[in-house]
Amino acid sequence: MARQDENRSVLIFGGAGFIGANLARRLLLETCARVHIFDNLSRRGVQHNLGPLKEAAGRSGRLRVTVGDVRDATAVERATNDATEIYQFAAQVAVTTSMTDPRCDFETNSMGTFNVLEGARLSGNRPFLLFTSTNKVYGEMLEEPVKLAPTRYDYAQRKSVSEEQPLDFHSPYGCSKGAADQYVHEYSRTYGLPTVVFRMSCIAGEMQYGNEDQGWVAHFLYTALRGASLVIYGDGRQVRDVLYVGDLVRAFEAVRSSLATTSGEIYNVGGGPENTISLVELVDEIASLTGKRLKYCHERRRPGDQLIYVSDYSKLARDAGWKPRSSVRQTLAAIFEFWKENPAIFGESLPERETTLVGRVGLLERTA
Repeated sequence: MARQDENRSVLIFGGAGFIGANLARRLLLETCARVHIFDNLSRRGVQHNLGPLKEAAGRSGRLRVTVGDVRDATAVERATNDATEIYQFAAQVAVTTSMTDPRCDFETNSMGTFNVLEGARLSGNRPFLLFTSTNKVYGEMLEEPVKLAPTRYDYAQRKSVSEEQPLDFHSPYGCSKGAADQYVHEYSRTYGLPTVVFRMSCIAGEMQYGNEDQGWVAHFLYTALRGASLVIYGDGRQVRDVLYVGDLVRAFEAVRSSLATTSGEIYNVGGGPENTISLVELVDEIASLTGKRLKYCHERRRPGDQLIYVSDYSKLARDAGWKPRSSVRQTLAAIFEFWKENPAIFGESLPERETTLVGRVGLLERTA
């Protein structure tokens, strides 16, 4: 991103969250854009992301933070009034939560995104609007032939999934994100808004506080570093492609800079076939990187969990000249560095961490 265009007014719904904070920080450090964060701060840990954003903004006056909810149509309309570009990341993110509280899931993901679209339309500014959808709109893909390897599943007849894959929302989460996905696409066609939809696979990186339901790469790493254990649902050979959040932020800028081609389009976005990993392979990768062997047990695979999903990002590469740069190993290392640099966030002192880590590495070496 070049340091240019002081007239950019960027509104990020869910801007204190993992993806939103990474985008906001890049904008504050590398452009002259004004950045407006709109977030209800409900997700555990996201309040920690505001500190780096305020630091990046310094005394420039370019950062504004509104604590609000996308379900509040009036607040959303007020926020969108002067935006030249809008990123809709605010969401309920877990399939499991959507099944126990489908109303909250629908009101946040479907109605919340509708409120954002209406705010953009009524503003009269025709702002660029990017919505982050999910690979879950394709459902479980149970009809897809797969083959079983010792540590992973592989596709039997193809390498990855393109945008031609039929929609099959399957879960309440798939329905709410899928409905929003289609509304964003339709608002471009009907009202001429320059919108883009990203159907994303697994995104990972700094400022991510993963848990059992979302952000599994960070969750696995942090759990191993704490010396705790977790549950793997299924046999652990499920596969995803992993995309580094910095590469995702580059993708945002790539489509914004190519709107003559990308406006109104839907793209599958992920690390692609070259950046795939299974759950049990990630356990080995974490041990190799940190010296800590994650402890886990198995339970039955959860409904809606695809055995394998790998993004075909070739349409995005063709239209916007984008492709991933970071490997899974580099992405994991970036999260590890974030953990080491922020002991206060994770509740341990750095000396305690270093002592524990060195001791565990030695134990591993003696018992190898």
